[in-house]
Amino acid sequence: MPLFKRNPFGHLLFLKRLLIQLLGIVSHGRYRKFNELQIEGSDILRNLPDKNVLFISNHQTYFADVAAMFHVFNAALKGRDDTLKNIGYLWNPKLNIYYIAAGETMRAGLLPKIFAYAGSISVERTWRSKGKDVKRQVKMSDISNIRKALDDGWVITFPQGTTTPFKPVRRGTAHIIKTYKPVVVPIVIDGFRRSFDKKGLVIKKRNVLQSMVIKEPLEIDYENEEVASIIEKIEYAIEQHPSFLKVLTPKQLKEQEEFIEKRSFWGVDDHNKENQKKKKDVEKE
Repeated sequence: MPLFKRNPFGHLLFLKRLLIQLLGIVSHGRYRKFNELQIEGSDILRNLPDKNVLFISNHQTYFADVAAMFHVFNAALKGRDDTLKNIGYLWNPKLNIYYIAAGETMRAGLLPKIFAYAGSISVERTWRSKGKDVKRQVKMSDISNIRKALDDGWVITFPQGTTTPFKPVRRGTAHIIKTYKPVVVPIVIDGFRRSFDKKGLVIKKRNVLQSMVIKEPLEIDYENEEVASIIEKIEYAIEQHPSFLKVLTPKQLKEQEEFIEKRSFWGVDDHNKENQKKKKDVEKE
């Protein structure tokens, strides 16, 4: 690869590679040490084409979700099966991975700007700006940049446009799918909201069970399927359809508590029980 080769957005590939490697080394422990990321579907990633793939996912933090996907994608492509063991997969990372993010977020400080160089497609939100509701037209340059990224490789998007769960899927994602006809791969994540702060930079809690499930590509009739139908498929695929909201019965709550009690993840439960036993022994004395 020529030293000064650039991607379609003018970013130097050797610099992008270096940033992905450095950020990957710094963040690796967040998914392997402080918290263990459980992965499903690595084999699906290895069967995807190199270009025109759109990943759709629910969203829980600004940056930790995307960072985890960069890890999982590269690990899977280097033959890892549902694991991030051996960080050597970052030696030669996939450089044509992009993610759609709000321009407002990516301009807010030096660190977001560094993250942006690593693969962000910054777009201006049409419904929200500086914490206030707005209504504005979609910028054609944003649409053009998304197409450019799909033509070059893989694109990650969070179709709800917010980290708040069960918010409606934005119609723009369905229009992108109908227009550019990408392979659409759903991803469902969990545990990130409990592990990190809203930005996904600060570890809020350790020993949280994080999960990432990569699903089979959606079957979509690009020519004839209505936008509303595609939106509904997306909501079900990323498990954000209103039907997933349900009230647990007392019996279900009890069963859930019993499951958590029995579960031993990274020795946390056993450690807690041991501490409780010691506390009781001290109280007896």
